[in-house]
Amino acid sequence: MNTALDLSIIIAPLLAGLLVLLTHVPLGAQVLRRGIVFIDLAIAQIAALGVIVAGLFAAEPEGWLVQLAAGLAAVLGAFLLTWTERRWPDVQEAQIGALFVLAATGGLLLLAHNPHGGEHLHALLAGQILWVRPEQLIGPAVGGVCILLALLRCGDRLGRTGFYLVFALAVTMSVQLVGIYLVFASLIIPALGTRNHTGRWRLPLAWLVGAAGYAIGLVLSTLFDLPSGALIVWCVSACAVLAYALGPPPAPVSRS
Repeated sequence: MNTALDLSIIIAPLLAGLLVLLTHVPLGAQVLRRGIVFIDLAIAQIAALGVIVAGLFAAEPEGWLVQLAAGLAAVLGAFLLTWTERRWPDVQEAQIGALFVLAATGGLLLLAHNPHGGEHLHALLAGQILWVRPEQLIGPAVGGVCILLALLRCGDRLGRTGFYLVFALAVTMSVQLVGIYLVFASLIIPALGTRNHTGRWRLPLAWLVGAAGYAIGLVLSTLFDLPSGALIVWCVSACAVLAYALGPPPAPVSRS
């Protein structure tokens, strides 16, 4: 256990988390409304598969080839999900799950003979948020602001294809910053905790839930030398439970 906390250690990781929340909180509200909760896991896993493929060609972990591969993979996944939703809308959630497991097992197969494959998979899943450097945040910051403006301006007018494309771009930027687990937690958990809140304060409250979870998780992980990504997921969940408990009661379910 570290008895002293150096706040400078967590500034860049906290900014990375806030950038992820910037786009994932409004996207999470739409995901819950559309009933496609596991889309972020599928798209994130597809983006991770693109990173793995680029790594097979000896690309630098933070180089342009990796970014391009992850983006192209995520966009192709978005187009595929757009097509499946149009073709078989009644089983879209099941198709999302199938795509996720195919991308996940594809990554396992590609890394089967890589001596560092286990470490690479762990980094993609749990992330390495505590080691994020300030210069890594410039691109995600610009992209995040553009995506947020598109969401706030267009909203439901994005349509099916536009939503999946925006989602793919947002996940591509965030999965390499914080990992798949935190991508899913940032998207779904604040939206769940604030789902009974209405009006203009719902999104700000969801952002606050996520930001508090990231801040508390980073501080505790630094003090107690625990895995940052896993602890942040638990802290965001605790903040979401508190927001739900202190919020308005759920609407009664009508019985036919």
